Amino acid sequence: MKLKINITKETVKEYFFIAFGSAIMSLSIALLIDIFVVPGGASGLSMALYYVFDQAIPVGLLRWIINIPLFIWGLIMLGNQFGFRTFYAFTTGSFFLDLFRGSVPGLDFIKIQDAEFLIELAQSDFFFLILFAAVLMGVGLGVIFKFKGTTGGSDIPAAIFFKKFGIMPGKSIMFIDFFVISLAGFIFYLKGMPLDKSIITLVLYSLFLMFASAYIIDVIIDGFDYARMALIITDKSDEVAAEINNKLSRGATAIKSRGIYRNIDKEIIMTVVTMKEVAILNDIVKKVDPEAFMITNTIHEVSGFGFRRRI
Repeated sequence: MKLKINITKETVKEYFFIAFGSAIMSLSIALLIDIFVVPGGASGLSMALYYVFDQAIPVGLLRWIINIPLFIWGLIMLGNQFGFRTFYAFTTGSFFLDLFRGSVPGLDFIKIQDAEFLIELAQSDFFFLILFAAVLMGVGLGVIFKFKGTTGGSDIPAAIFFKKFGIMPGKSIMFIDFFVISLAGFIFYLKGMPLDKSIITLVLYSLFLMFASAYIIDVIIDGFDYARMALIITDKSDEVAAEINNKLSRGATAIKSRGIYRNIDKEIIMTVVTMKEVAILNDIVKKVDPEAFMITNTIHEVSGFGFRRRI
């Protein structure tokens, strides 16, 4: 099976950001290894195996080895759904993970785990360190997904289970991640690792990490709530539209409609404003037509004049 790559300016940009996202995600994992808080998927499994092999094999290399058979399985079962972007993402991620941990030959002076502020956080503010790692992981994965990449790992069996058995990917990923986190906790217990906290506490922190990073992923992909779309039902549509244009310098669109209750044809005014302009819009509508009916909806993405575009 051939992996076909069409190289364009947009493709180069996407691969750059996939690598960037992989670096951020790998940094978050590098922060977690020595405090025994395990992410799900291949990253968590590689962390568990890292201690099974008495830290003799770098975590990034283990993560890459785990992903290879999963990647091949995905190609066989799903075709090119998990193509070169997946291979690229988990390969760069594995490299950056070992780079940050000082496991890359010639660059072993880079050891994020020896940073004084991280050691201090692990001792004095453990929760903040987990939260910081969760934000980094969510941002990294969100950037990867936003630019059409995937990190492999549990995504691949989840997609296969959906195709073969109709199991929703979200449920499969949750089950796999929970299994990996529990397995890692069991391994830490058997190996007698010098833990500052109980196994149950570390598992709970791992679950918190998983849910917090998932929220950040959604924020990166969908964006923060930064705009509102308003639908204004009024008998004075021309006056309302004129005021919106004059006082907010925003455009408005009139949509032909019919009121079912009174069976009257009228126009609905649709406009998009920033969050700080919502209060002004409310004042405009109330002043022009106190009986107007207005609906506002959260908008995550707006392209066009007057609004900045998200990357």
